[in-house]
Amino acid sequence: MTDAAAPPGEPEAAVTDGPVTERATCLLAPNPSMMTLEGTNTWVLAEPGAREVVVVDPGPLHEEHLARVAATATAGGRTVALTLLTHGHPDHAEGAERFAELTGSVVRARDAALCRGAEPLVAGELLLVDGLRLSVVPAAGHTADSVALLLPADRALLSGDTVLGRGTTVVDHPDGDLGDYLDTLRRLRATVIDDAVRVVLPGHGPVLRDPAGAIDFYLVHRAKRLAQVESAVEAGHRTPAEVVAHVYADVDRALWPVAERSVRAQLEYLTEHGLI
Repeated sequence: MTDAAAPPGEPEAAVTDGPVTERATCLLAPNPSMMTLEGTNTWVLAEPGAREVVVVDPGPLHEEHLARVAATATAGGRTVALTLLTHGHPDHAEGAERFAELTGSVVRARDAALCRGAEPLVAGELLLVDGLRLSVVPAAGHTADSVALLLPADRALLSGDTVLGRGTTVVDHPDGDLGDYLDTLRRLRATVIDDAVRVVLPGHGPVLRDPAGAIDFYLVHRAKRLAQVESAVEAGHRTPAEVVAHVYADVDRALWPVAERSVRAQLEYLTEHGLI
């Protein structure tokens, strides 16, 4: 969901469909919408010259897209050793089982129900695939099962829906939790600084070349929205729908039902912290 101006850092003019870093190639799924921007970014990751690759977020159950990802990933006789899911939303994960059938890959996610032939991802786990190194960064908030992936050799962070290439993301209440999301943003900012991350590879939208600036933008945006929701309640707007109409008046009304989920998360957060 995009409900604000783009984060700073001069994002790419458009989503890159092709190589982005030395080890990461983006394949854009044909599922554009107000929620998915240009579509879902599927990522193919491999160490240069490696015979085994990793695919992140195969995307929706779209046969042409899955076949294209499989063909790209297995070009030159390579094999897909591992398929990873940043979270379980259908635009990222619905095609995973079919993709596993096409490639013989196992599927791993934080949620055991999404895994195929392998164990769930563990926070802090280091994944090694034919020389490629990935670290699993817990990223609950957008959803309870969200993770990010650190690709240190490229100083890149795959953020799923936690940080988008344009606009801001929804806290998908009741599964998503605002307190968890704020903790995640702070954790990702620390990761960006500690590991000198220079690019965010998001689940939707263009890549971001100013990771710290983008995350700071998200933190400031969330603080402003919380203050607006608190003020709306003080002004007598009691129901989530009333708060949305007051606070999200600048957002396309078609997105208001989604904004209501974020508002419910904000109201829960404010109540838990004794602010309303």
